[in-house]
Amino acid sequence: MSVTMTPAATERVKSFMENRGKGLGLRLGIKTTGCSGLAYVLEFVDDLNEDDHVFDIEDVKIIIDTKSLVYLDGIQLDFAKEGLNEGFKFINPNAKGECGCGESFNV
Repeated sequence: MSVTMTPAATERVKSFMENRGKGLGLRLGIKTTGCSGLAYVLEFVDDLNEDDHVFDIEDVKIIIDTKSLVYLDGIQLDFAKEGLNEGFKFINPNAKGECGCGESFNV
């Protein structure tokens, strides 16, 4: 099982965690939604659940529950600024397709 982050994503998550001032790390998960079926979820984590897997990347903890890990194994988290837009990008080897707006994916 693997999860990686680009240096840009690592620095952005560190900045978010420092600004927040508390928390264990960042949860990366999935939810059923969108036109392609699944969407990525990012949220702060203060407490671990029993089924959580913790990936420590450059002093950043990425937490993924067992159900989501099936779809996210091998994912790379990136952060990019494009003009006035900025945000996380998900490079997921398990995704077979994405919707036109890029908000959801299918496997």
